[in-house]
Amino acid sequence: MGRSVLPVVHGKGLLLIGDPHLADIPPGQRLPGYREQVMDKLSACLDRAAEKNLVPVILGDLFHWPRDNSNQMLVELMAAFSGSRPFVLVGNHDKYQARFTPDVSLAVLDAAGVVRLMAEPGPQFLLETPEARVLIGATPDGFKLPKAHERAEDEPETVVWLCHHNISFPEFLDRACGIREIPGVDWLINGHIHRPQPTIVKGRTTWANPGNITRLTFTRRSKEREPAAFAWKPGCTELEKWVIPHLLFEQVFPDQEFPPEEMEQDGDSRFIEGLERLAWKRTREGVGLKQFLEKNLDPDRIESGLIWELYKEVTGGEG
Repeated sequence: MGRSVLPVVHGKGLLLIGDPHLADIPPGQRLPGYREQVMDKLSACLDRAAEKNLVPVILGDLFHWPRDNSNQMLVELMAAFSGSRPFVLVGNHDKYQARFTPDVSLAVLDAAGVVRLMAEPGPQFLLETPEARVLIGATPDGFKLPKAHERAEDEPETVVWLCHHNISFPEFLDRACGIREIPGVDWLINGHIHRPQPTIVKGRTTWANPGNITRLTFTRRSKEREPAAFAWKPGCTELEKWVIPHLLFEQVFPDQEFPPEEMEQDGDSRFIEGLERLAWKRTREGVGLKQFLEKNLDPDRIESGLIWELYKEVTGGEG
């Protein structure tokens, strides 16, 4: 994207909306009404952005499934987005088979002109605020974070970079992208990791991970967390939290016991997410359950044997 043709947007800052995961069918253990509840959150965020004169930015994974979303959902999004045209970063859930293709739902919104898509890495737009001009850059899912950003002579001094990556924040130290100073970048703000993380400063670069606005997992952590969007404004040292109007945890998840604490760790949630994606792919891509289990089950865990027994029972004895 050429720097000389970057669009100029006016506002007091950014309203950061993390990973909505909009879907027609409730994912995981969410109860019916999921689509309407997430749409209500998105609408509340857009109203908040307009009220506070902030530019709305979705940090990836607008959709839970990349394709086969209902026309009703797309029409509702077109109506909701047409006035504000939020900037939307491409996340991993927005792509089909790891690629952003013209047949995914996010591409439909882009073709309708109701979103400003951030699908390629690099500078995206110039933000004109009362305090300063700000360059907003982004790295969508699937691209490498910049090692540095070299400012052009006419570029603003302040640079904010948005991304959708596995970053080694304190609770995710095994993630691939280490936290470091990125010369020329003042803030790096990440989607993708749903659990909010503390802000970290490395050199002149501040790293932030506000978390997502949608509770997807039935865990104690989800129950304790308030869905929130966050504002970034020039000169801030922390993102400003705004709690989104939302239903009680008991109204959106079943009335049942929580799983044991050890099953709530990130690895297990990724396993459940993998099973969920497999269920979707089974009717669309023909991906085999056996291969998934062989790749993901830990043979040393007691429940793995139970899962294999259930698998053999369902498939008629194949092991």
